[in-house]
Amino acid sequence: MQVYLVGGAVRDHLLGHPYHEKDYVVVGATPEQLLAQGYQPVGKDFPVFLHPESKEEYALARTERKAGQGYHGFEFYTAPNVTLEEDLIRRDLTINAMAMDENGQVYDPYGGQQDLAQKVLRHVSDAFVEDPLRVLRIARFAARYKALGFRVADDTLTLMRTLAASGELDTLTPERVWKETARALQEDHADEYFEVLRRCGALKALFPEIDALFGIPQRPEYHPEIDCGVHTLMSLQQACRQNYSLDVRFAVLVHDLGKALTPANELPRHIMHEERGIQPVTDLCDRLKVPTYTKQLALAVCKEHLKCHQALTLKPGTLWRLLQRLDVLRRPERVEAFVQACECDSRGRLGMEDRDYPQANYVLKAMQVVRGIKAQDLPPEIKGPDIGEMLIQRRIKAIEVLKAEYTAAS
Repeated sequence: MQVYLVGGAVRDHLLGHPYHEKDYVVVGATPEQLLAQGYQPVGKDFPVFLHPESKEEYALARTERKAGQGYHGFEFYTAPNVTLEEDLIRRDLTINAMAMDENGQVYDPYGGQQDLAQKVLRHVSDAFVEDPLRVLRIARFAARYKALGFRVADDTLTLMRTLAASGELDTLTPERVWKETARALQEDHADEYFEVLRRCGALKALFPEIDALFGIPQRPEYHPEIDCGVHTLMSLQQACRQNYSLDVRFAVLVHDLGKALTPANELPRHIMHEERGIQPVTDLCDRLKVPTYTKQLALAVCKEHLKCHQALTLKPGTLWRLLQRLDVLRRPERVEAFVQACECDSRGRLGMEDRDYPQANYVLKAMQVVRGIKAQDLPPEIKGPDIGEMLIQRRIKAIEVLKAEYTAAS
């Protein structure tokens, strides 16, 4: 029985990157042998076991054969005579098809080390096209390693186009698409994920609402980059640059979906794009089963981002009602996330990446002052329904005072 560290841990070890998850493949063993050594079985489709002490995953070496549609449509074969090379060839990329033994010796039958050196994401074999999930995985790896200069090999991109055109992407479950996308959104260059998907046709298949933004013009005096799709990815770059949360990054990604629905005779203006965006944001979130809080923030940013941009000129009562809609008293963290997303939208424009966004500080200050006004601070003679009305009046007055301070300072 021989045990090898495989996959991402070997790749990141060779890159000098930290890694936490370790996967092992066991060659020349049977399930009975592992069970006898105290390993716990966890695999449903093929034999995977947890180490009795470390709880890390150990999988028996296996081969696979396409037997149906989708990434579940495979038949697996495990036996002691399955070789390490046979196990590794079923993997997606050459840089993920390496193994390392306990002495640190690397086994690289498919040129993974050369592709690491040349910074290329290349498929291992033509069996790549049998698993549609690999399109998303390669796009995610492109996002992860963009800063290192990695690119998708031309022949791999061709296979990705073949997969996107085949209809196989339709077999991916919403949960799996969201999981891969959420992981990609948390990379430092999440925009590259969507760029790669667009280049191979998968963006149109899986995220048609986002794909539809490309080629839609905007007024150049406000958006020198002009293209709505380009602006969207520039805004996402800003969210990554600031290391904002997944929720903020997703909200930024979908904040302008309504611009794809602007009538052609109104272009390049986008009047009412906030309202038009509500339905496509809802459709996308529902289709991918996006978590509730993530969806709520995305809808809020879609509906209200222009209000945030206009915050310094809004009437105090209007700003109070915006804060109310954002649930300022119960969820201040939503207001903070909302402001972050709007800031990314403002800076996601050509030549304006480092532009000041004083609206952020103003809205957050307004949040603080309205949250600081509480019922126990009211005169004791104020009772019943009058309490709520008095609180509203005082909160609007506090915003009025704050606005006067900002106006005087400017």
